[in-house]
Amino acid sequence: MESTKIDRRNFLTAASGFGAGLVSATARDWSGNNPTRYPDPDLISLDPRFDKYKLGNTPIRRLYTNPNTLWTEGCAWNGVGRYLVFSDIPNDLQMRWIEDDNRVSLFRKPSGNSNGNTFDYQGRQISCQHKHRRVVRYEYDGTMTVLASKYNGKPFNAPNDAVVHKGDNSIWFTDPGYGSMWNYEGNKGPLHLKESIYRIDGKTGKTTKLTDDIDKPNGLCFSPDLDKLYASDTGNGKNIKVWNIDGEKLKKGREFASMKLEGFEKAGNADGIRADEDGNIWASAGWVGNGYDGVHVFAPNGNRIGQIILPEICSNVCFGGRKRNRLFMTASQSLYSVYTDAIGAHIT
Repeated sequence: MESTKIDRRNFLTAASGFGAGLVSATARDWSGNNPTRYPDPDLISLDPRFDKYKLGNTPIRRLYTNPNTLWTEGCAWNGVGRYLVFSDIPNDLQMRWIEDDNRVSLFRKPSGNSNGNTFDYQGRQISCQHKHRRVVRYEYDGTMTVLASKYNGKPFNAPNDAVVHKGDNSIWFTDPGYGSMWNYEGNKGPLHLKESIYRIDGKTGKTTKLTDDIDKPNGLCFSPDLDKLYASDTGNGKNIKVWNIDGEKLKKGREFASMKLEGFEKAGNADGIRADEDGNIWASAGWVGNGYDGVHVFAPNGNRIGQIILPEICSNVCFGGRKRNRLFMTASQSLYSVYTDAIGAHIT
């Protein structure tokens, strides 16, 4: 849609002075002492299809930032406790943002250099641990169960992100190996397995490989009807891929969306991703700069229709809150949120 591109370019130029494809989100006062004028200028429609999800009287809020925080990741919403858990991988801990008073507290330390977190449909937390190269579940009594640590007798590289299938309680996770690439986020060591996507059976606990037809599988999510699996490729692909789900298998893998954006010389990474009830994919994005880093929103056909601009690299996203219409975003040293008129497709 050429007219959309022109409108966006004119808007960005006028708003920032940086030229086409760039807009600054750093000039605003993130403390909230000097409110941002509505509508929030960093909620950007690239296509009229995104307009219905923007709320004119809500701001992007920075809920937490700390100079001692190194890399926030793995946000997951607990509906019963009304809190958000998220990881700080290098500091080997998990934090908890509590909805009733906006307080952030230390939730778990050590965390095994956990990255991705989620909750199953019984309310138990599942975490991907870089340090121990495994996927674990925290039980009601506080004990920990190791769900997967090896495949064909070989240890995983460093499980990254996980989602739970509502239909059969199976757990699907990625293993790109970032936590084994440096000691900063785990334990440096060789990659023992080809970077892949795996499935833990909800009844037997057996782990099977789903596909390694992807360079660095990172974030993943299901479509609203559970018929498709999406996964971001933070390796050479620089894209989001999608497969049809056929029982316990993936078929017809293909590119869903490229992370290349007009006006920028290079493509960034999509990291954590989530679907809303309409089938749009909300993808964290980063490693390019102002006007790119934040969240990119893709329509079900793969068209990029909107952006949420953040002043930091965004690592992960999830929908939460009482109506599952609040998008939480972990970004470098901070945690952000914004209310939307979209509703998350699944519990976290």
